[in-house]
Amino acid sequence: MNPAVMTLEQIRLTGLKALSRDLGPVGLVRFLQQFETGHGDYTAERHRWLGERTVQDLAQEIKRQHETAGDLV
Repeated sequence: MNPAVMTLEQIRLTGLKALSRDLGPVGLVRFLQQFETGHGDYTAERHRWLGERTVQDLAQEIKRQHETAGDLV
C-alpha cells in the first residue's frame, strides 16, 4: 500500500501490525506506553503537592532525611 493515499486508520493499523510482528505483544505494549499522553494538569497538581516550598526548602528536607537515615544505620 502507498502511505500517501492510505487513510490515517489504515496507517495506524498497518503500523500496529508491523510493531506486533517485530516486537511481539509485550514489546508492542511497551512501545506504545512511551507515548501515553496522560491526563490532567501536572503543573497545577505539582503546585498543590509542593505548595510554596522553594528549592532551598527541598534541599533542607533532603539533608534532614539523610541525617535521619544515617542515625538508623
